[in-house]
Amino acid sequence: MSKKFDFKEGEVLLIDKPLNWSSFQAVKKIKYRIPKKTKIGHAGTLDPLATGLLIICTGKKTKTIEQYQGQAKEYTGTITLGHSTPSYDLESEFDHEYSITHITKEDIKGCAKSFLGEQEQLPPIFSALKVNGERAYKKARNGELVEIKPRIITITAFEITSINMPDVHFRIACSKGTYIRSIAHDFGKKLNSGSHLSSLRRTKIGDFHVDDAYNLDSFVSLISEEKSE
Repeated sequence: MSKKFDFKEGEVLLIDKPLNWSSFQAVKKIKYRIPKKTKIGHAGTLDPLATGLLIICTGKKTKTIEQYQGQAKEYTGTITLGHSTPSYDLESEFDHEYSITHITKEDIKGCAKSFLGEQEQLPPIFSALKVNGERAYKKARNGELVEIKPRIITITAFEITSINMPDVHFRIACSKGTYIRSIAHDFGKKLNSGSHLSSLRRTKIGDFHVDDAYNLDSFVSLISEEKSE
């Protein structure tokens, strides 16, 4: 923790984003504690209800953001069967209830295997994607019709780590642009039921691991102390 930071020259910071924080809020908290007019940005958005690895670049290192955004990601999380939501996670209220009595553990494991490989995925309408210049989630919250085009993604690993009905715990490795919320939503549909994403944690981006990341508050304290020296 004795590292000296040169934010203007450029740093690649690994931050463990806390729950209920947007990626923008995490960047903003650091932005106001580093030298003014220093460039800063993040390499890949995490939803507020997700925790885990967020890469934040400063200074000259902001030129590498696109490179990190393109790298493979890994997540752990929980899919909860039996209820769906418009946002595909707990950001919105349940909209439908489904039976899960017909679903076996073998069905669940087989369903996970069916997601492996390259495929088309339809992102959630409650997403930060831009539709006609406006964020999709803003249109969705206003009750507007949102048309989002499917995208090609690749799932390289989808492991069911434990099952405690209605909760299905998983680890997934995937390409850039994959929405885990969409996977959670589609998972229930493939099981002739419904489901939503109830927890998510990003553990890896490329070779970077969340175990090597700074707690956000601890990092802010660290750079504040350095600034006062």
